[in-house]
Amino acid sequence: MWEIVRAGGWMMGPIILFSIIAAAIILERLWTLQDRRVLPPDLTKRVWQLVESNQVNEQVIDALAQNSPLGKVLAAGLANRHRTREALNERLQDAGRHVVHELERFINTLGTIAGVAPLLGLLGTVGGIIKAFNAINAGGMGDPRMLSGGIAQALVTTAAGLCVAIPALIGYRYLRGRIDRIVIEIEKDAIMLADALESKQSAGQATAS
Repeated sequence: MWEIVRAGGWMMGPIILFSIIAAAIILERLWTLQDRRVLPPDLTKRVWQLVESNQVNEQVIDALAQNSPLGKVLAAGLANRHRTREALNERLQDAGRHVVHELERFINTLGTIAGVAPLLGLLGTVGGIIKAFNAINAGGMGDPRMLSGGIAQALVTTAAGLCVAIPALIGYRYLRGRIDRIVIEIEKDAIMLADALESKQSAGQATAS
């Protein structure tokens, strides 16, 4: 393995570094974006039960905000439950934007690695070809060993760049799709909560009148 890395030249250093970063991002995001951590089951139902029983207070809202990304959005809704529907929607949208930003952490970096890694491989390939032509100019046409270093560098860096870029691109596409699905689920639950709060507020006003 070390001989292969050496054959690839100095460009193998950044490619290997990118492979480590990409693997770390994929593993971290897979762990963080688990449904049970992002969309706890029955959380919306439990929140509505608290609303129905008038048990919502600052402690409940704070605990909910620390629960999960979905909890942060629902907590924003509960904290503004006495406002108008327009104001409530604005608060939910603001909270949603912050949650989406957290969900997308490191995703752009992973996409950048997927795009840059093959370019680094291509740069290493160009360097290897230049090295091979320099060997020819130095009179190495009759000695294949003089050309082997440049050819090996060209082939190794190309393969290494693709080996990093392909898994990184697959991971990026998968995680992006997973985040999109999570965002849609959070939006659905937020709309359901807003509708329920509006109905309860309207019912309370009708009873008071």
